Amino acid sequence: MKIKGLAQSFIEQADKTPDRIFARTTDGTELGFRALSDAADAMIAWLAEHGVRPGDTVAVMTRNSPATLALVHGLLRAGMVWVPVNPALVGDGLVHAIRLVDAAIAVCDPELEATLSACEAQPREGILVLHDRALPPAPKTRPACAVAGPTGLAAIMFTSGTTGPAKGVRVTQTMLEIAARGVEEVGQLQSGDNLFMWEPFYHVGGAQVMVLPILRDVSLTIADRFSASRFWQQVSDAGCTHIHHLGGILQILLKQPPGPLDRAHRVRIAWGGGCPASAWRDFEDRFGVTITECYGQTEASSISCANSEGVVGAIGRPLPWFRIEVKDADGRRLGAGEGRGEMVITSTIEGAIFSGYHNAPEATAKALQADGFHTGDLGSWGEDGMLRFHGRVGDSVRCKGENVSAHEVESVANRHPEIEETAMVGVPAEIGENDIQLFVRRAPGSTLEAEAISAWLRDKLAPYQQPRFIAFIDEFPKTPSQRIRKHLLPKEPDRWERETTRKAHTA
Repeated sequence: MKIKGLAQSFIEQADKTPDRIFARTTDGTELGFRALSDAADAMIAWLAEHGVRPGDTVAVMTRNSPATLALVHGLLRAGMVWVPVNPALVGDGLVHAIRLVDAAIAVCDPELEATLSACEAQPREGILVLHDRALPPAPKTRPACAVAGPTGLAAIMFTSGTTGPAKGVRVTQTMLEIAARGVEEVGQLQSGDNLFMWEPFYHVGGAQVMVLPILRDVSLTIADRFSASRFWQQVSDAGCTHIHHLGGILQILLKQPPGPLDRAHRVRIAWGGGCPASAWRDFEDRFGVTITECYGQTEASSISCANSEGVVGAIGRPLPWFRIEVKDADGRRLGAGEGRGEMVITSTIEGAIFSGYHNAPEATAKALQADGFHTGDLGSWGEDGMLRFHGRVGDSVRCKGENVSAHEVESVANRHPEIEETAMVGVPAEIGENDIQLFVRRAPGSTLEAEAISAWLRDKLAPYQQPRFIAFIDEFPKTPSQRIRKHLLPKEPDRWERETTRKAHTA
């Protein structure tokens, strides 16, 4: 793979094909290459007027819009470091983000100005408000700055932070380009393809797509947020050929009422991560879309593994420029049928793996070891040569002498037609080890009771996997990638308790 350099390639494309469409919004507004390039220059000039220079960190707390697209491309072009921040972030999480990167300035949507102003941590040059969602016109004077090269730091992107404060991944222009090439590979892109972007720009799933038109003759359709009720209408109206899935998106779409738009679209491929085996064929059969399940992390340029063969439940094989090994606790490589271990990634492309977490040397040393990037995720090789994903290392509970994987319990519970999503955690048992507690978010309108859930799970999970406690929750605390932040779940929720054999005997 030849790395071109995104910033310079964008300028060249804007000069060569100025009227080519880079992206459209769901309301039909078209964004041409020249208009977007001019708007990126305008953003650079705007930031420079407020004291921002190449190398400075810029916290961007905005929702998807043409103006945000121009802002990010301006940052990439000028060598200013893009720090995407979830607009929903408040309190200690927001303080942590601003302080960790020592933000020079923050750019936000108007409705978020008060939140940023009240934050205990403040950017050096203050706060800028993005009042207009449309593209700004070209600046009267072009900004005088060198175009950023492929090895320069492009962004500091926050990891999921499912078990503690988020870490900042140092992402280079090269990594963003490789991430986009990953989408090209798994999406089997063709000239003229149109990718639907509901995912937020501040997640790597959005970041890797928003640079794709620079590298391929494709365009984007940008939604400001995910809407299950409007999803297929938006996709159909825009003529999109690809959609992206994360978290519970596929299940949410499956639970929408069937309608004529289920097949009235041009989508060929849904690519992404987290498709449960139980939803895989149902989604393909109902919507006529091929699912390509992927695996990856921001630290390794997003996509490192993909299942293009349709083997349900597998995350597939490594992309051509990555190697994935599964290793046990002693560092021994595990082969097909030899059990689960941590997935460790290396690459044939220099710079495909991140150089470290921002201002976090201990976390960096733990992740980047002599044998490669230790993902912290469990995997196993099947006899078919395909990888399977088994959740996070350590996201398990020792119960009744057995290690119970949260991923396995949750994937079964999520199959219940009246359950939207679940999260399994361990709680101290009365005698030794742990008991299993399951948090449940019911489907809208459901009055499903905990006892009915327990009964439904009885013949679907082993006895040691059965939840002793079930608690309901209205909304789960989420990361930008839609992973549940289990450390923020209620410590003492109202919960139902299953009657155990011991209790029944002593009653």
